[in-house]
Amino acid sequence: MKSHPLLSLVNIALAVLFGLFAWLQRNDIDPAIYYHPSVIDATLWFLFYLLIAALFVVILFRPLPRWILILAALACLIEMVRTGPGLYENLFGEESFTMTQTSMSAEEPRVELSREFFGAVIALAGVGLLSWQNRRPKVDPHSAATMR
Repeated sequence: MKSHPLLSLVNIALAVLFGLFAWLQRNDIDPAIYYHPSVIDATLWFLFYLLIAALFVVILFRPLPRWILILAALACLIEMVRTGPGLYENLFGEESFTMTQTSMSAEEPRVELSREFFGAVIALAGVGLLSWQNRRPKVDPHSAATMR
């Protein structure tokens, strides 16, 4: 059984997008960009985005285990809680809101934390779409042809 062709195209596009997000994480370990970069944090984000990209590919061929979707959603929520204070400071702090500051420093982490918060929100939306697809019945091309 297969998904609708349009949904398959969406899945492929989202797999490429999350793969791009993973690839962009290499900037987070560049000391020319970030003050004291965290290799562990950047690696975890790389693996997380790569996991979401892989799930969008896997769901093209078979249902996903429910536990992996729960784990991915939980990881998104934990990251949102972890980075939420930086977003709050960016929105309501003394400095004006920005998402385009070019470097992150230990004294001013609010910009990178805001970016990470929204990255977790985007990933959670992706997990939600995967969960929705996992629940819906697949299209059987033979039954669709007989219904006409």
